[in-house]
Amino acid sequence: MSAGMELWPIGNCHVSALVDEAGRFVWACVPRVDGDPLFSALVGGETPEAGFWDIALDGVVRTQQRYLRNTPILVTRHEDDHGNAIEVTDFCPFYGHSGRTFRPVSYARIVRPVSGSPRITVRLRATRDWGAPSPGVVGGTSHIRYPGPAMTMRLTTTAPVGMVAEERTFRLERPLHFYLGPDESFSGNIGRTVDDMLERTCVEWRGWVRGLAIPLEWQDAVIRSAITLRLCQHAETGAIVAALTTSIPEHAGSERNWDYRYCWIRDAYYTVQALNRLGALDVLEGYLSYLRNIVDGAKGGHIQPLYGVLGEARLEEGFAPDLPGYRGMGPVRVGNQAYEQIQHDAYGQIVLSSAQAFFDQRLFRLAGHEDFEALEKVGERAWASRDQADAGLWELRTRQSVHTYSAAMCWAACDRLGNIAGTLGLTDRADLWNGRAAEIRTLIETSAWREETQRLSATFSGDDLDASVLQLLDLRFLAPDDPRFLSTLSAIEEGLRRGSHMLRYATEDDFGLPQTAFNVCTFWLIEALHLTGRSDEARALFEEMLMRRTKSGLLSEDIDPVTGELWGNFPQTYSLVGIINCAGLLSRPWTSVR
Repeated sequence: MSAGMELWPIGNCHVSALVDEAGRFVWACVPRVDGDPLFSALVGGETPEAGFWDIALDGVVRTQQRYLRNTPILVTRHEDDHGNAIEVTDFCPFYGHSGRTFRPVSYARIVRPVSGSPRITVRLRATRDWGAPSPGVVGGTSHIRYPGPAMTMRLTTTAPVGMVAEERTFRLERPLHFYLGPDESFSGNIGRTVDDMLERTCVEWRGWVRGLAIPLEWQDAVIRSAITLRLCQHAETGAIVAALTTSIPEHAGSERNWDYRYCWIRDAYYTVQALNRLGALDVLEGYLSYLRNIVDGAKGGHIQPLYGVLGEARLEEGFAPDLPGYRGMGPVRVGNQAYEQIQHDAYGQIVLSSAQAFFDQRLFRLAGHEDFEALEKVGERAWASRDQADAGLWELRTRQSVHTYSAAMCWAACDRLGNIAGTLGLTDRADLWNGRAAEIRTLIETSAWREETQRLSATFSGDDLDASVLQLLDLRFLAPDDPRFLSTLSAIEEGLRRGSHMLRYATEDDFGLPQTAFNVCTFWLIEALHLTGRSDEARALFEEMLMRRTKSGLLSEDIDPVTGELWGNFPQTYSLVGIINCAGLLSRPWTSVR
């Protein structure tokens, strides 16, 4: 997001909102992350008339924002030039309650006078049906209803309801509480209840962060990334979405505007892998439950690249014609046609995500023989797909090839099934899967290697450069001192590196030549540099990437290598995974200080 597009996510692992640098809610969907936007201003053009929730200080000249430490609770301070100041605290309630987690479809805001005699204006302009205004209907003395197609929302508040409904300016003389949630009466004292929700939500998040095993260096960056990755998990089912937004373009006017509010098997694998490295086993266990349902639903058959957060298989892509798009750069897409694509890497990612459950004694639910049998069906698909063309991990819409990355993931599926069979004492199955892994290894080593250019190609048929080939290191397919990896790394650097950033590929795709670098590819480069002995370079590049983060400490999907401007959907799980993985690799050990 450029200097003018700073966004701060809040959420409770069921719903989320993005707050802009003026302190306005500009994006939030109900009844869950892939729902209809209640606030749509983020993709509502340059000066949207609706789709936001603003609590504005009259005459404001300065605004500062920060999260409460180790939480996604946002505090925004507004000041004018006459000594008047207010603070707004924004959060989504999230805590244990009566033996289960309380995570309602609701947003809470508390506005407090800090100094002087501040005057404020509250403008809550909800939308429905993808951009149509949803005017509030005053109901009684303390609430306003906002009808919507999926659910009607109700604002319950201690502020004067008439002043809020008519957007009149009034003096803020005491703390005011706003609770926007389901259309049902609010039991108990609003102020005390919302204050209590705030305190309990704060304790919940800090308790979760306290359980993380984090590196010594760059702790703030790692903790913020981990919290935000958790916000991208839909706790009810365990699904992990790729980002909280739709249709923020990959670069200006590119029309590379995609809906990322779904669970990609690949992105979720990387997210779980990163959080695992921090010991966040609750996210892994939730996601494995989601995966088991996906595998059951596939009945041993085809696995799609992505699914809805409830496991929906059909995610038909359409447009929201009433919304002009991010900074007016449409289209705004709803749904993602990539669900129809063939992407064989998903089989490997399912096995890789599931493997830990056979080895890790800490888990509530250790995996056993039945789970292995279910995974073997996935492995059979990986084995059958090892040399078959697919759309690849970058989801090319008009071209198919046998992609080295996809084949390597099929290898990983067989290799890890061999490990699992071994630990279960199933010698025959271990022999079968290890044999298949060896066969796929030979296939990749012969089909992807180009003797004349001394590099591994992105496809079996061409001699293409692709940053994804660097992942052969993380998969343990190649060792960092393998001459084939070292020569491939230098070819990828030469062909795809643009200053401090990495392109995915530098060839034309369905939309022409890519103009922005892909942030996760830069992190893959940093890992490769470190593991091949170039740690000082890796560290300098990592520090530079950290400087590219928004004020909220996060990254989107893409970056303009010339201007440093961030583009693409936000917050992007891939990019946050990169921060966590690289910090873990590069940090000095805790033993250096204690």
